[in-house]
Amino acid sequence: MTLSDAELERYARHIVLREVGGTGQARLAAAHVVVVGAGGIGSPVIQYLAAAGVGTLSVIDDDQVDLSNLQRQTLFGTADVGRPKAEVAQEAIARLNPHVAVTVHQIRVDAGSAARLIAGADVVVDGTDNFATRLAVADAATAERVPLVAASVGEFEGQLGVFRGWEPDKPCYRCFVGHDPERPDRSCADTGVLGALTGVVGSLAALEAIRAITGFGEDSAGKLLLIDTLALRFRTLVLPKDPGCPACGG
Repeated sequence: MTLSDAELERYARHIVLREVGGTGQARLAAAHVVVVGAGGIGSPVIQYLAAAGVGTLSVIDDDQVDLSNLQRQTLFGTADVGRPKAEVAQEAIARLNPHVAVTVHQIRVDAGSAARLIAGADVVVDGTDNFATRLAVADAATAERVPLVAASVGEFEGQLGVFRGWEPDKPCYRCFVGHDPERPDRSCADTGVLGALTGVVGSLAALEAIRAITGFGEDSAGKLLLIDTLALRFRTLVLPKDPGCPACGG
């Protein structure tokens, strides 16, 4: 893919990076990323992927902007309260970068729709706070062989992992969480969340999506980043593959 003069100037700080360069920027321009959830994590993901020049973004969110969202969901302002998040996200992307094509889906992802929504994507980023949705997205990503960047936050802690469970030496999301569809969800409405933490985790999720497309640095698939902002501590764990996993085992 050939970049225009305007794009070469816009992405100059990427292009001068030896690990990205013009080839990596062209890969971003040709890439399709699906972002599930346009909330606290999804906001910086959408903003940074659009700014990075990802050619096509699909944003999936069935929710509307609530006043309580504004403490952490930086895509939205007071005037957006009551509007569909996906619609506002589409407008924000258009303002930020006219080179990015946007598709929005104002639906809740489930096991019946997940595969259709992510099929053909280069990366899927999941920032939802619903366990059933996360499992549906993760299972579809494994089946469709789409790299999954899974991010979550709660109170003062965050988690981030990259999963490619179809590879023989890499775990999938179910290898990490197991199989527990009846697990009770604890949303940030119940427990609270530090607003700036969602920006940190969402920015790192965007970084991992860019890594998956351009291939810079070390492969992070199969690793789990744990963030504790009470102690300002970051830890990385290597996750094993479960040979009995119903999604990727055997």
